[in-house]
Amino acid sequence: MASTLGNILRLAWSGIVLAQHGVRFVPAGVKVPLALHLARVATLPIRALTWPFRIGQPKERRVAAALTSLGPSYIKLGQFLATRADLIGSELAGDLGHLHDKLPPFPMREARKAVEEALGDRLEEHFAEFGPPVAAASIAQVHKAAVNDNGARRDVAVKVLRPGIERRFHRDLDSYFFAARQIERWHAPSRRLRPVAVVDTLAHSVEIEMDLRLEAAAISEMADNIAGDAHLSDGAFRVPSVDWRRTSKRVLTLEWIDGIPIADHAALKEAGHDLRQLGLTLLRSFLRHAMRDGFFHADMHQGNLLVDRAGRIVAVDFGIMGRLGAKERRFLAEILHGLITRDYHRTAAIHFEAGYVPPHQSVELFAQAMRAIGEPIHGRTAEEISMADLLGQLFAYTEVFDMATRPELLLLQKTMVVAEGVARSLDPSLNMWTAAEPIAKQWIEANYGVAGRLREAGEGAETMGKVLAEVPRLLEQAERTALALADLARGGFRLDDHTIERLAAAQAHESRWTRWALGAAALALAAVAIWLVLPVG
Repeated sequence: MASTLGNILRLAWSGIVLAQHGVRFVPAGVKVPLALHLARVATLPIRALTWPFRIGQPKERRVAAALTSLGPSYIKLGQFLATRADLIGSELAGDLGHLHDKLPPFPMREARKAVEEALGDRLEEHFAEFGPPVAAASIAQVHKAAVNDNGARRDVAVKVLRPGIERRFHRDLDSYFFAARQIERWHAPSRRLRPVAVVDTLAHSVEIEMDLRLEAAAISEMADNIAGDAHLSDGAFRVPSVDWRRTSKRVLTLEWIDGIPIADHAALKEAGHDLRQLGLTLLRSFLRHAMRDGFFHADMHQGNLLVDRAGRIVAVDFGIMGRLGAKERRFLAEILHGLITRDYHRTAAIHFEAGYVPPHQSVELFAQAMRAIGEPIHGRTAEEISMADLLGQLFAYTEVFDMATRPELLLLQKTMVVAEGVARSLDPSLNMWTAAEPIAKQWIEANYGVAGRLREAGEGAETMGKVLAEVPRLLEQAERTALALADLARGGFRLDDHTIERLAAAQAHESRWTRWALGAAALALAAVAIWLVLPVG
């Protein structure tokens, strides 16, 4: 009960802050429940009293400003939702696109204390120098430092979690889950969009971000994946090395990268780097990591990408990573290849095979929809073709064909949009489909050509061998289970009347509290939860 009340109060306060920033909770012309009209009336006095403070504030950035004032977990929520125009509408997604994950740094004394608690001993035992923060975000901040190993001095980047950040995130995530459950309960159209699954994806991503050992492991895994790419003409992509001796759950130490920010085009040109090649390298690297490895950097915005002296793109900040299983990788490769080759029936069929479109829908009708997406890109100039726009159109058809949201594709969609934007900033004439075709074709040939079939046959034989080896153990386990059930049948068990009455009373008591909590929640959530499912002005 205390948790329910806490969630209601926190969400109500969030609604008040949103109202202070002029957010309109009930868009004009939208049919909504009575509770939301009551919420709109309740927030009118707040909007009226605070309007002088909004003078000069761009209307299209009000939600971003509100979430920034609410703190780190709301910044992360906003960044995550910015990728879900299908869930929150294009207007709100555009607003949240202005949200930047930048906060004031916490004091050096707190950073020193955090490092010493995480690594043990005094800070000077680990670092020859430890400078002030050079970047600060919602979860952690980064310091430039130096270490002496065997007499060799080298610069490192030290990432330190914000004090108390885990407690705050866990509390706010509990409120998000509460809100998502109520949305699914009271707003039937939103169930197809699976808001609880969306919050679960966010929670999982944040949980990984707050254990810096996992970020270190992600960097190490990607380094192994790309170790053989140096020979590729577009393989100039690398990651920093990890200093495992000075890394723990709350502190991450990495090689310091001396590079030019990929957004500084003038400096890149002055250093003699080929911007067109950098754009191609970035896009193909992302597609190769996603399709070939099923493991990709999912936060590839310009602030996380540098170019070193050798002209290699170096990614930093591996807190958000994406994974795709074999089915999802096949889906991505087939979609790209099918649209490029104009094989719309195959493109549609893969949606059904992957289970993304319900079987009661028509493959032919879905192929028609794919044609409506794919045909306009043919015969157009490279500058007019956008992979991000195509994905947006693809997701626009989800409601028409009763397609459920696939949480495993959320980070892929977001990263593809961001990677395209960065690549296009380097080379506005970059033809996204020409860049993507060899990667998709290579993956399909490797997995469904002769080599792929031989590998599948080998894997099938290996699996059969494992199953046969397990047969004796499974038979022994089945025999023990049968004997246990026989003993239970002989001895029996009894559920008396008193126990049944107590269970019924407990259930009735719980039901009363549940009904009260849900009723109160429906009103309290109205002021904050609706912007998750409706466009906001």
